[in-house]
Amino acid sequence: MIWDKEIEAIGRDELQSVQFERLKQVINNVYDFVPFYRELFDSEGVHPEDLKTLSDLAKFPFTTKDALRDNYPFGLFAKPMKEIVRLHASSGTTGKPIVVGYTKNDLEVWSGLIARIASMAGVTHDDIAQICFSYGLFTGGFGLHYGLEKIGATVVPASVGNTEKQIMLIQDFKATVLVCTPSYALYMAEVAKDMGIDPRTLPLKTGLFGAEPWTENMRAQIEERLSLNATDNYGLSEIMGPGVAGECLVRSGLHINEDHFLVEVIDPETGNVLPDGSEGELVFTTLTKEGFPVIRYRTKDISVINRERCVCGRTTARMRKVTGRTDDMLIICGVNVFPSQIESVLMEVEEAAPHYLIVVDKKKGYLDDLEVHVELNREKFTGSFRDLAAVEKKICTKLANVLTVKARVKLVEPKSLERTMGKAVRVIDRRNQ
Repeated sequence: MIWDKEIEAIGRDELQSVQFERLKQVINNVYDFVPFYRELFDSEGVHPEDLKTLSDLAKFPFTTKDALRDNYPFGLFAKPMKEIVRLHASSGTTGKPIVVGYTKNDLEVWSGLIARIASMAGVTHDDIAQICFSYGLFTGGFGLHYGLEKIGATVVPASVGNTEKQIMLIQDFKATVLVCTPSYALYMAEVAKDMGIDPRTLPLKTGLFGAEPWTENMRAQIEERLSLNATDNYGLSEIMGPGVAGECLVRSGLHINEDHFLVEVIDPETGNVLPDGSEGELVFTTLTKEGFPVIRYRTKDISVINRERCVCGRTTARMRKVTGRTDDMLIICGVNVFPSQIESVLMEVEEAAPHYLIVVDKKKGYLDDLEVHVELNREKFTGSFRDLAAVEKKICTKLANVLTVKARVKLVEPKSLERTMGKAVRVIDRRNQ
């Protein structure tokens, strides 16, 4: 189902015309009403009048997370506080959070964008959707809530915590849509089994998952364990929250809501804009945000953009599923290593459960040491010491082939690694401690 066919199936020339008109407006708006951007543009020698075409956006400077933090709390707002009706903040764990503001119109737009991505995933007014995201400053809970209601779906605002009760509600309310992080979906399947419930018998049909990178192998695990169709959606607080992009049922990339977000892919080292089809860092410019517009925001998320028409009929650009970030990248003995590479390997080993922890340290004070803690899958492991050694060797070999650096493997008991209801903690880097 296409929620807004006039836009989601729009011709590329017409879309670019819409984008350019909106881009001119937002560039002028931030220059006139946000002192930070006026000073930034002036210092870089650019002016709103320099924007003659869409490609001229590359002349304008990037916005970074540091700039957003430095202007805490309301320094980047383009509207007076009397017009800001909602505040959210990033889920960062260090320093001051990034605060984002929404006007009444921003919230209306946000709901419509969530309705689009939920419809892409197959959600309709006949569904009952259980949201297992936090209903706090984090944008996930409220973001999905109002968009699902706009579709006409029944929303269960379960929030986070008390997983056994979550499963009870899914059963009793006959929820057909699950909204949470992919790692929490796997944990719910695990808890259901401990309760004596086959998670595949739950009434769930669709999963709207996001807020953390996850691999195709993890998708397969979720679908097998919960017997649902797992879809990915993408967003970030600095741009809007969820609703920036989402997967359709074809699942060949996430459709970006390009009439509201202008996307670029850049070389993370040079900052140069890369052609479509190139892997690089995603950069977004908001085109319609009133309260908190952002120009060329560097997300640090790594992806590829495809602007070909999708089989589903939508013409909006698709971004490849994000599986890593430039700041998640680990440099081990000079080699770039992404947690997603390790996850892909572990998901192919049936004796391994989908829970792991990457620990990086210094060996003998100067050599990088990479150790992967892997939970055993109690259903696939016999328990013999000989088999333990075989499993460990198998994982080590597979990791060496993929990473090209040596990683030690530590097998741990089932359920011994910490579970989280929000974003999973996958990496502990002790080298700078």
